[in-house]
Amino acid sequence: MDTKPRFIRPCTRVWLALMILTFTTYAIGEAGWSGTAVMLIVLGTAVVKVEMVANYFMGLRRTRWLWRGIMLGWLLLVSSLITIAYLKTV
Repeated sequence: MDTKPRFIRPCTRVWLALMILTFTTYAIGEAGWSGTAVMLIVLGTAVVKVEMVANYFMGLRRTRWLWRGIMLGWLLLVSSLITIAYLKTV
């Protein structure tokens, strides 16, 4: 009989969270919702997903703040440019 405690590894939790966030954005798209608030929600979800992938699956969680800062800065720059481009067209 196996007496080891059963637990979910952190990478599995992150993967499950990524799947839930992906399904959420898919459902928003299928529902046909639109508008600035919806765009910000979807973009915010994408930013959270990128951070989760970078930290847990690319291994940046255990690196120096310089590398994490570079990744975060790039992510914020790209998401800001996307937001500005969207808002200029509205």
